Amino acid sequence: MQGNGLLRVLVLLTPLLAAAVDIGLAVPRMAQTAPTANQPSPSEGQATVTTPPLSPEARGDLAMARRAYLDAVDSYRKALRQPGADLPLLWNKLGIAYQRQGDYGRARSAYRRAIKLRPGFAEAWNNEGSTYYMARKYGKSVKYYRRAIELNPQMATFHLNLGFAYYYTKKFREAVESYRTALQLNPNVLTAQSPVASTMHVRQVDAEYFFYMAKVLASLNRWEEATRYLRRALEEGFKDVSRFDKDPDIQKLVNYPGYIDLRQNPPAAIK
Repeated sequence: MQGNGLLRVLVLLTPLLAAAVDIGLAVPRMAQTAPTANQPSPSEGQATVTTPPLSPEARGDLAMARRAYLDAVDSYRKALRQPGADLPLLWNKLGIAYQRQGDYGRARSAYRRAIKLRPGFAEAWNNEGSTYYMARKYGKSVKYYRRAIELNPQMATFHLNLGFAYYYTKKFREAVESYRTALQLNPNVLTAQSPVASTMHVRQVDAEYFFYMAKVLASLNRWEEATRYLRRALEEGFKDVSRFDKDPDIQKLVNYPGYIDLRQNPPAAIK
């Protein structure tokens, strides 16, 4: 009796088991041959990834970083024709691109366009001043640097540039004060500059400059840097070493080991 009952159960289950086996074999085959809509193949996923094109302004910035100034000029000019463009900013960038090429006239014109559109654009005032500075018209550059400082007194680069202009007009006391203010606002102002920055940062130095900068650094208790600048002054041909002993700022270094070593082993001037 029990054997017959078990046999009947097996007979009834056999078709169901066969169907289950068929379904189990069929599902993997479908997964291998027809991916679902929610699971695209890797090649399809890769094909949908796109990179948006660079704007003309971004192309100009990239060209400036690569020092390709002619390309930067072309890109910024195209950007000026774009709807909704920040025209003062773009004119300022165009001026920098011209100035990097040494075309001070066109650079000055571009900065003036920026200032006309935005009179309070401190960076453009500073940059126009730098065109006169680079043309060795130091006295004229002072007016523009001072105006930039009036608009943004917290910008260290403006004070540093003004210090350079004062230095080359032989206003040494004013130059030292401007250098000191710049370093107090930004301790790294002497070295920090980006190739795509909106502010021109001038340079033109000699032995006297390194001496005066050492004074400023010593007055701020930055002894290692002050000593390094004194070394540079000697390497550039600074001869009146007795000024080291007379200057109250430099005298702060008398017990600093680096300064003691410099006095005992001064470098020869580099020709």
